[in-house]
Amino acid sequence: MKNANVAIFVPNLGCPHACSFCDQREIAGQSTIPTPEEVGKTARQALSQLGDSAGNAEIAFFGGSFTAIEPVLMRSLLEAAAPFTGKGGFKGIRISTRPDAIDANILTVLKRNGVTAIELGAQSMDAKVLELNYRGHTAHDVKTASALIHAYGFELGLQMMTGLYGSTPETDKATAQAIAALSPRTVRVYPTIIIEGTLLARYYREDKYIPQSLDGSVKLCAELLEFFHKKDIQVIRLGLHATPSLEESYVAGPWHPAFRELCESVIYHKRAEKALEGLHRGLRSVVLYVNPREISKLAGQHRKNILSLEEEFNVKIKICGREIPEYAVEAEGME
Repeated sequence: MKNANVAIFVPNLGCPHACSFCDQREIAGQSTIPTPEEVGKTARQALSQLGDSAGNAEIAFFGGSFTAIEPVLMRSLLEAAAPFTGKGGFKGIRISTRPDAIDANILTVLKRNGVTAIELGAQSMDAKVLELNYRGHTAHDVKTASALIHAYGFELGLQMMTGLYGSTPETDKATAQAIAALSPRTVRVYPTIIIEGTLLARYYREDKYIPQSLDGSVKLCAELLEFFHKKDIQVIRLGLHATPSLEESYVAGPWHPAFRELCESVIYHKRAEKALEGLHRGLRSVVLYVNPREISKLAGQHRKNILSLEEEFNVKIKICGREIPEYAVEAEGME
């Protein structure tokens, strides 16, 4: 089942750093700080709308460094959300925070107030990339915080960014490998987007930073998505969520409203090629089988994948649904 959140944004609160890429108010599409009353109202409305399916969803505090905000405010927000969890409510509370804003005392407070999952904004595990982008934490901080989160029984999520200032596809792949080694249950992968008002926007205009192309980013992120899938680590977000605020403040970078589907289409194209290579050449028609929910991803936008494969293999292709695993493609020749 796909991950579900009732997202409550706490924009930029608690973060002592101005990272090169960051303007959380624009990314979240929200600039006001929620009150405990608003948290309760949002949770109550979502619980009413979701009904029985609420048991598979979480209340999620995103957008800032949640455990670095003023402790009284943090507890008040958690206390407002906690009554809506448990039997008949949401399965728990998810928070996102910085790796250097986690310690035993904080984890004890989170545990007492119904938090079940913690996501860390690692962004990179490369020391130079972290320094160049003014993250203010180290890869060691990520490893230490992750171990503590596991020890206290929370679900661990890790977030990474591709195409940061000073990074390369090789350092991004190394970051993914280092993140996987920490055994998170979930990851989020965000291609770096240049937002107005950030340091990267200035670097871009000064020709100091060239963002990844959309094609290059899709190719890399498809590889990362497949890597995490093989590690049985769920990628619960790939690319930034589209908001009017983000679209207005966007300057440059590999943003697309269907970014994940583009990446998954790359995976399916590669899997289909492998399946077709296993058939005897000379066939005029082939059926490609894929999970029924994934047919559009195999076909590609505007049937791009199918047209490419038909030209490459000189064969007519039909797609049919079959109950097989995600990303699997099977091929059979037609008489």
